[in-house]
Amino acid sequence: MPPLTEAQLELYDYLCSYINEYRYSPSIRQMQTAMGLKSPAPIQSRLKHLRKKGYIEWIEGRARTIQITTKLNRGLPIRGDIAAGGLIEPVTDEVEPLNLSELFLQPGLYALRVTGESMIEAFITQGDLAIMRPVKESDQVRNGTIVAARLEGRGNTLKYYHRQGSIVSLESANSDPIYKPISAQAEEVEIQGVLVGVWRGYNSYGMIDREW
Repeated sequence: MPPLTEAQLELYDYLCSYINEYRYSPSIRQMQTAMGLKSPAPIQSRLKHLRKKGYIEWIEGRARTIQITTKLNRGLPIRGDIAAGGLIEPVTDEVEPLNLSELFLQPGLYALRVTGESMIEAFITQGDLAIMRPVKESDQVRNGTIVAARLEGRGNTLKYYHRQGSIVSLESANSDPIYKPISAQAEEVEIQGVLVGVWRGYNSYGMIDREW
């Protein structure tokens, strides 16, 4: 396939993300807003190039009919299983792609860098990037969900969310007694986002200390 320019790729990624979420394509105005453009002309030009290169198609004269005809494979190949206990036969043939773009290109997602070890028993530790999805109302959050919460006058924290009546409890995932639950009135707690994934660079902060 012909390569895409950076501007064309930006629009292509937005179209893939939007269509994946809503099952129909965005309007020209929505594309214009998402790309931060003041005129629809650049959007129309990029769409024509994407169509000419074979990445998209649409039905003439009908709005919101853009379809993705070619999907870029940006995933990592999953080449089978590897034992972390005994031994198994290695698999070298590519089985399926691990496509991270569907996670990281969802509209509105953002990342927070984790500091501290209060969530290590949820496999979240110092230096990890917590991928968050914003929420508009706290009543959209189920008990037991890991959230980014802001407590009025006290700061932000990543914790398990529990609410009973007017009391919110933010609980750690670390059995060390120094990590006690944080309780507050619901109106004092702003839920900024819910956790949807964790990104960890293996060499970014060194290995966890162990006794061998």
